Amino acid sequence: MEPSHVLLPDERTLHGHWDPSLPPALTVEPGTTVRIGTLDSGWWTGAHTGEHGLDMVGRPRHPVHDDAYGHALTGPVAVAGAQPGQVLSVRIDDVVPAAFGTTYVGLRSTPLNERLGVTAEPVVHSWSLDPVAGIGRNQAGQSVALRPFLGVMGVPPAEPGAHSTIPPYWHGGNIDCRELVAGATLYLPVTVPGGLLSVGDGHAAQGDGEVGGTAIECPMDAIDLTLDVLPDLFGAPVTTPVARTPAGWVTMGVADDLDEAMAIALDAMLDVMAALHGIGRSDALALASVVVDLRVTQVVNQVVGVHAVLPWGAVR
Repeated sequence: MEPSHVLLPDERTLHGHWDPSLPPALTVEPGTTVRIGTLDSGWWTGAHTGEHGLDMVGRPRHPVHDDAYGHALTGPVAVAGAQPGQVLSVRIDDVVPAAFGTTYVGLRSTPLNERLGVTAEPVVHSWSLDPVAGIGRNQAGQSVALRPFLGVMGVPPAEPGAHSTIPPYWHGGNIDCRELVAGATLYLPVTVPGGLLSVGDGHAAQGDGEVGGTAIECPMDAIDLTLDVLPDLFGAPVTTPVARTPAGWVTMGVADDLDEAMAIALDAMLDVMAALHGIGRSDALALASVVVDLRVTQVVNQVVGVHAVLPWGAVR
């Protein structure tokens, strides 16, 4: 079924911050499927050719870009009737990356980059992407399997003003969870009327952690999202991103350190398990200790992320 609405990354839809006062580029009824295109996270409109080495001079960038902006986001999309306290359901029906992508390592000084010694030898990998074959190949001829997803999917905070796109939040954003592939449904809290979903930061492939600071950063030619509004999830509000994915149920936590992020993700997972199996939290934790996997989502976005995964069929 073809989406009934299409949003392209252009002067009307592109923005580089979260702001609850941004007017929606599109308003849809619950249950509507929208096709969205995105730039890559850095607003580039063409591949990195390596003509200037590591220098980006001459690489085309979208004219809307501003140095004060973060990730290139497309949206916002409002869902009619969505009100704070409800749950925005974002079903990811298809994710089609463009033909090029880029991975950067060591171009900026961070504590992790300094510890690993990569700022002395920065590199840029320029990738040719074949979405049909599901293969990406860099300029050295090394190839990887593609597993495309959006690094940024979120709604703005209720607090007025412009907010950075770099850290993830309890209401989504730059969560960089590699399980949000086609077939997944992401559940986010509605923080402002209409929800105001924005998306971007396409990743053609990424490992858990995004340890080098970037994945295969790429534009997305088409992301098909079906948007709906729920009163709650398992009878309670959503307080951190939760997803139903091909890998299983996923709950996410973001915080200043991995211990706290882990506790947030695990707390949410116990709620999911208790609801699914009709048990108390202590029994849920006993089962979680046997079947739930904790994974580092990302360690490179000012705050860190952990996600808990309950694989399908792990508890019968």
